[in-house]
This record gives sequence, C-alpha cells and structure tokens, in this order.
Amino acid sequence: MPNGYFSLILHAHLPFVRHPEYPEFLEEDWFFEAVTEVYIPLIFIFERLHESGAKPRLAMNISPPLCEMLADELLEERYTRHLENLIALARKEFERVKREDVEFYDVVEMYVETLEASLDLWNNKYNRNLINAFRQLQDEGVLEIITCGATHGFLPLISTPEARRAQVQIAVKNYWKHFGRQPRGIWLPECAYEEGIEELLKEAGIEYFIGDSHALLYGEPRPRYGVHAPTRCPNGVAVFARDVETSQQVWSSEVGYPGNDLYREFYRDIGWDLPIDYLKPHLHEDGNRRHLGLKYYRITGRNTPQNKKRAYIPKAAEMKAAEDASDFLGKRIEQARKLREAFGGHPPLVTSPYDAELYGHWWFEGPAFIDYLFRKFHYDQDEIEAITPGDFLDANIPIQIQKPSASSWGENGYYKVWLNESTSWMYEYAHDAEKRMTALANHFEHPNALEYRALNQCARELLLAQSSDWAFQIFQGTTVEYSSKRFRSHIHRFSLLADDLEKYEVNEKLLLEIESRDTIFQEIDYRIFRS
Repeated sequence: MPNGYFSLILHAHLPFVRHPEYPEFLEEDWFFEAVTEVYIPLIFIFERLHESGAKPRLAMNISPPLCEMLADELLEERYTRHLENLIALARKEFERVKREDVEFYDVVEMYVETLEASLDLWNNKYNRNLINAFRQLQDEGVLEIITCGATHGFLPLISTPEARRAQVQIAVKNYWKHFGRQPRGIWLPECAYEEGIEELLKEAGIEYFIGDSHALLYGEPRPRYGVHAPTRCPNGVAVFARDVETSQQVWSSEVGYPGNDLYREFYRDIGWDLPIDYLKPHLHEDGNRRHLGLKYYRITGRNTPQNKKRAYIPKAAEMKAAEDASDFLGKRIEQARKLREAFGGHPPLVTSPYDAELYGHWWFEGPAFIDYLFRKFHYDQDEIEAITPGDFLDANIPIQIQKPSASSWGENGYYKVWLNESTSWMYEYAHDAEKRMTALANHFEHPNALEYRALNQCARELLLAQSSDWAFQIFQGTTVEYSSKRFRSHIHRFSLLADDLEKYEVNEKLLLEIESRDTIFQEIDYRIFRS
C-alpha cells in the first residue's frame, strides 16, 4: 500500500453560449478559446501519456452545457473558422516579426506550430468531436468523467425540490447521451451543498460528490482525518473535499506556480497592441479590438507594468513547468508522509479540484505541468498513487459516516458570491418560474404535440436562467451587462411560453424562434419537474 493517494479533479465548464441570430458573437469566443487552449491540449496530453505507458489517472467533470456545446454543429463550424483565422494571423505575424520584432520569433513560431497541430487534430483525428475523444479516454481507463448540475444551477438557492431534482436528473440523462454510461460522481455546481442534496444524488444513482473543505471540516461529527479522507453521508453518498495546501500552490496569486516571472502574461494580447488596420481582417465585423489569443510577453515581475514586460521564451517556460511539477510532487510526498504518521498509519487522500480552464487558458503552461506531473508520478516515485474518487471507493477503505456542513467554494466558503446586493433581484424571478414550471408539469398530463414542445422549451429556459454563471459574473463585475441580459432573456422567454400554455394558445412562430436559439438538451422531458 502506498503512503498516500492523490486525486486530481478537473472541472470543465462554460455557460451555454450560442447565438445563431448573429454571424459572430464575442461571448462565443469563451468557448473557442477554451477548445484551443484547454480541451484539445489536455486530450492530446492524456493520449500521449497513456500511449507511452505513463498511466495517467484523474477525474474530470465535463459539464452538461459544455457537452452540449462540444456536440453542436453550428459551434463546430464557427470554431473551425475561428481557428483558421487565428492560424492565418499567426502566419502573418511570423513574417512580420522576422522583419521587425525578432525578439518574438520563438513565441510566434510556437503559435504557428501548435495552432496548425491543433487544426490537424481537430479535423483529422478527432473529426471535430471532442466528446468522443473524452469518451475514449474514459473507456481506456485514463479518465473518470463525472457530471455536474444540468446548467450549473446553484442548488441551495433553487427554491423547490422539483427544480433541484431536475438539475440532477437531467444532468445524469445528458451524461448517458454523451458517454453511454451512468456517472459515478458529480461536481456540485460551485461545490455548493446543504443538507438534503445528498438525497437527490442517491435517487439519481450518484455515488459521490465534490465539495469544499468546509463541507467536511464543519460537519458532524468532526472528520477523523480532516479533508484527507472522504466521508459518507448517512444515506451512503460519499463526499470528497478540497485540500487547501494544493489549492494554494496552484491558485494563489501570491505563491501559486502560475505567477512565476517566466510564464506567459495573460493580459497582454496583440489584439490591443498592434495597429487596428493591420488586425482588422482578423477581428469581428464590428471592427472592435478584442483578445485574439496571441500573447508575446512573460509575466516578468509581479508588479511590472504591462509596458515593461519582456518577451516570452517558450523553452524557458516549459523547463519551469517541469521544475514546478517536480516541486509539486515532492511536496505531495512530504505531505503524505506527515499525514500518514499523524493518522496512525492510515493512508491520506489529497483531493485537488481545479477549474480545467486554469490549465492552458489562465495558466498557459498548465497542460505541460500536468504532462510532467504524471510522468514523474509514474517514473520517479512509488510513495503516492494517483487515483480517482471512484478508485478510492472501490478500494474498500473504511469511510467515516458524517453529516456535511452547508458550504461552497466561494468567498469565505458560503453563498455570498451568488446571493448579495448585486444579485438578490434575480431570485424572485427564478423562484417564481420554478414554482410555475412544476404547476405546468403537473397540469399538462396529456399535452398535444405543440404543447409538449412548448413545455419542454419552458424547461430549457428555466434551466438556462438557473445557471450560477450569471450571478457569479455579475458579482465579479466582469460581464455584468451580458449576464444580466441572459438571465432576463431566459426568464422572459419562459414567461411568454408559460402565458401561452396557460391560455392553451401556443404561438408556434414564437416557439420556433426560441427553439432555434436555445437548443440545449434535445432529449429533455418536462415531466421531470412534476411533483
């Protein structure tokens, strides 16, 4: 038996963003950037590790909205255009820097090579279908893919048991559609838990959930091994909680690895640096500047002004990623030794959950870090075993029974990020729609074909309004106007359809227009909202 276990858990999620009514849409770039910088690199690295015999093993949540976007033909076509446009810009830049800015030669050459490789993988190896690539990695034993709330709805702030249950049940059904099996685990949206949620998970066949450290540390009774072992709710559903030490090493803006001077500077992008006329062929039709994804500078220093940043050196950054992977593994070995001694010989489990988008998007070198980390796990030591939560449950190690505490991974561990002065207005509308949805589901026992479609679309609009992303972004102050508009739009569309249903007068033209926009969950059945 090893001294301890390590479980890396990646949370891949984006809100459902799809705007067929416009030829281009800025917020769709969130998705395109993540495909290029996160999902394709991670899939490629996991495949390469597996083929080399390095035996990577980790859990990954691919949220239902992200699955639906990855499987959407419109977004596939638009992403292909996006990537081809970026490659054209990178090639043009390669010719320019050879003449004018040779200090950027290496970084632009890197972009040309990696983007062209990504396009080849996207078109020829993955056939524009990353869901199948992830599914194959699970089938081959690399990943344990888990699910999330249907639209990442913040479960403790959903007002009715029917609407909470729907977030879980619809997620499980969507997982079956994409991965052909039952999910074992769930990443609770925002790791938000309160008493009773475990019953919904049990009903849906979920064996475990990922929670914040507060969930265990303030549970009853106190956890015997802190966050370094799962506990089981009285109904048998297991809880795996976040280890604070590993979170700080990666997430912290003060001591985390991504803040190293050699790593790529996220906020300096040629979309804002180069002449607008030169960039215009590669911008959206509105001609507005935006992040294009080509970033030529390194962090240089924590307090270095943007205009004083120095050129990014890809090889130096990659060497640093390998060094940081060695440091991370060394600290896990030391941590496991100390914890096992403190636990009287009981092997600790270090659970390290992160947003997947950290690896490649925010931290450009993150995929390389993961690559080196699993190689070092396999070749350089035998004291720690990389496993998934499901693997731990299968090992039949005794697990303490505990009632977890209400918690989330937001600021201070509770709910204020999603319920505060700037977001409180949203919940009156959401809660009214939740009650109304169940009333409609109960009332329409035998709807005609048009009513059935309208009821299903009502369910989609409610689910999309419930996304925790809107409240999060409003609180953060990042995309306040867009997030507010998205929430209001879904509530408005829900209300229009509900009004028609209550009058038994469904406007088919209106329904068709809404159906063409919000296509998520084509398998949905509104009856999931019945009492």
